[in-house]
Amino acid sequence: MRILLVEDEAEMAGLLKSALQKHGMLLDAVPSLAIAREALRQPHYDLVLLDRQLPDGDGIEVVEMMRARQLELPVILLTARGTLEDRVAGLNGGADDYLVKPFAIEELLARIRAVARRPAQRALPVATVGNLEFDFCAHEARVAGQVLKLPRRRLLVLEALCARHGRTVRREVLLESVYDLSVDIQSNALDSHISKLRRALLDAGALIEIHVIRGVGYLLKGKYDAR
Repeated sequence: MRILLVEDEAEMAGLLKSALQKHGMLLDAVPSLAIAREALRQPHYDLVLLDRQLPDGDGIEVVEMMRARQLELPVILLTARGTLEDRVAGLNGGADDYLVKPFAIEELLARIRAVARRPAQRALPVATVGNLEFDFCAHEARVAGQVLKLPRRRLLVLEALCARHGRTVRREVLLESVYDLSVDIQSNALDSHISKLRRALLDAGALIEIHVIRGVGYLLKGKYDAR
């Protein structure tokens, strides 16, 4: 899952980024409404975490812009403004949830999972390819019912491939799914992740294959599916 965090407090953004990465989530942090609007022009994100009190306005403005453009990403407002009127305004403005600072990371994780489970937000809560299942809400892969343990970046590669299984996934799309905007990516990093992911899937007995589409990207299919 790739998340856009709109938060102008650098310390808070850093804490959230570190905590969510430990749970297999990828997070890009931006400090203002203007940068958030620009980031949301690209189809990178699965969810938005949004402060209300930002240097250039109220975060609700971003939610209203998203809904006007029929951009139905789930939005959780994270804010110190916790009165009943504030919460009602946020939810009426189009947010899916409202969490008042300070909050526990465990509660934020539970709310992220809850909005991700809603049918309107994700058409495929679980993708099945061969004997592999990928649960997007739990961010978990299973082979023949057994959880497949993978390092975070390899799990993100598998998630991106499973979300588009049966279709070619361009290299740049995979890179955007695995690395946040601040990382300097080595040219062979993706190929290394794919190679190690293939080995892990083979060792686990997964009946799937990752095909190279030369010069374009990769294709995930069941081992016995027609190419």
